[in-house]
Amino acid sequence: MSRDRSGLAPAIRTRTRTELRRSRRPRAHSCWDHLYAAPLWPLHGANLGTLARTCDAVGACLTVPRFPWVPEALARGNTLRRPLCTHWTGDPLGWLAKQREHGLRIVGVELADEAIRLADLPAAREPTVLVLGHEQHGIPPEALDLLDSCVEIPMVGTGASLNVAVAGSLALYRLAGLV
Repeated sequence: MSRDRSGLAPAIRTRTRTELRRSRRPRAHSCWDHLYAAPLWPLHGANLGTLARTCDAVGACLTVPRFPWVPEALARGNTLRRPLCTHWTGDPLGWLAKQREHGLRIVGVELADEAIRLADLPAAREPTVLVLGHEQHGIPPEALDLLDSCVEIPMVGTGASLNVAVAGSLALYRLAGLV
């Protein structure tokens, strides 16, 4: 153990890479069919890569539209050694409707009168889709009727919203029961 200038051991000890590898799963997860992050109307490719890393961290799948630029954005932004469980859709509204028909809980991150505060969002006890809207316009009105509930991330600053990667990461950690 290294010591600081005073000769005392540090009060905080970080884990080594070997310790981290032993405590985490040895390979990428296959589709667990439990938690999906769905940025169905993405605006910025960099946010998709960041959200992909969060999906890996919490054991979620990523569902994205087949826009021409999305595969490259994921490839560039995903710094993981293994591929992430990614589901592709060409029709976001149709995909959401299909998930509802299959009994999945659909939660949107949106400013709404009926929204649950992030701190009050319960962990997902059943298969759940977290819907993330467009960074400037939010979730389209025609998709709101497909949501079971909304979660709002409280903010005290002057901004109107967080970017998709940050908002999605916060909500995914809550839904995964990790915070």
